[in-house]
Amino acid sequence: MEKFRVVLDFCLSHQKMLGYSALSLLTAGSERLFSVVVFQCPCNSWNMIYGSVFLLVPALILFLLGYLLNPRTWRLFTGCCSPERWCHCTHRRRCWRYVRVLWLVTVSAAVAPLTWIAVALLSANFYECAASGSSLLQRHLCQDRGTQCCEQVARIPCGETLPHEKLNELVSFRTQSQVLGWILIASVMTLLLVVTCINRCRSPVSYLQLRFWKIYLEKERELFESKAKEHAAKLAERNLKCFFESTDPEPFETPSNKDWEQISSLFTFNTKGQYYSMIHKYVSANRGTSIKSTDGDVLSTVLGFVDGADCSATGIM
Repeated sequence: MEKFRVVLDFCLSHQKMLGYSALSLLTAGSERLFSVVVFQCPCNSWNMIYGSVFLLVPALILFLLGYLLNPRTWRLFTGCCSPERWCHCTHRRRCWRYVRVLWLVTVSAAVAPLTWIAVALLSANFYECAASGSSLLQRHLCQDRGTQCCEQVARIPCGETLPHEKLNELVSFRTQSQVLGWILIASVMTLLLVVTCINRCRSPVSYLQLRFWKIYLEKERELFESKAKEHAAKLAERNLKCFFESTDPEPFETPSNKDWEQISSLFTFNTKGQYYSMIHKYVSANRGTSIKSTDGDVLSTVLGFVDGADCSATGIM
C-alpha cells in the first residue's frame, strides 16, 4: 500500500509532464500506424504532394486540436468580443497579457505536431517520398540524363535503384530525413531546457510555495466542482418544484454575471497581495467590488498552470 501511495504521489506531482509524455507516445504510435497501414507512395509525379501532405497536414491538424482542447484557449476568448470586454482589451497592458497567454497556449499545442514531424522524419517514409518527387532535385540530379532518370528518381521509394553510382551516393533521402529528425528533437529539447531554466529563475515565488500553490489549485478545483454541482442541483430542484406545483419561487442566492466574469478572467500574480487564484483574489479583495490590475501585477510563465487545463480554478471549458 505504501508503494502504491508513492507511485500515486509521483503521478500527481508530475501530472503535466506525464500528460505531455502520454500525448507524445500517442502521437508517435499514430504516425507509425499511418506509415505502415495507410501510407503508400505513388512513385510518380504525385510524390511531392503526397509525401508533404502526410508529413505536414496531420501536424497542422494536431496543432489546431491543441488549441481546441485547451481550456485556457476558451478562458481567453470567451466573451472577448463583447462591448464590455472589448473596452478593456484596448489597454496596452491587458492586450500584452492576452498575447502572453496565447503564447503559452501555442507552446502547449505545438507538442503533438512537433512529435509527429520528428517521428515521421526518423522513419523517413514521408520525407523520402516527398523529396524524390521534387522537380528541383530531379533536375539537379538528372542533368543531361533525360526524363528517364527523373522517373527513376521518383521510383526510389518503391525500391528503384539508379544505374549511376554517383546518383546513388547523392540520393540518400532516408539519411537526410533521419538527420533532420534528430536535429529537430535536439533543438526542441535544448530550447525547452533553456526556456524552463529562464522561467524558473524569474519565478516570483519560491520552489516550495510553487508546490503548495499547485496543491491548493487542485483542491480548489475539486471543491468547486462539488459545490457547483450542489448549487446547481438546488437551483434546478427549486425551479422544477415551482413549475410542477405552480408555486412562487423561494429566494435563492446565486453569483451574478459580474461575479462570474471576475473569477473567469486571466490570473496575474500580485506582489502586494498573496492570491493563489481568481476566486481567492475575488474573495480577498472585498467581495462584490471590481478587481482591477495594479502596479504589482505580474504575468509569469512559470505560473501558467493557474489558468491551465490541469489546475483550472473554475473548471470552465
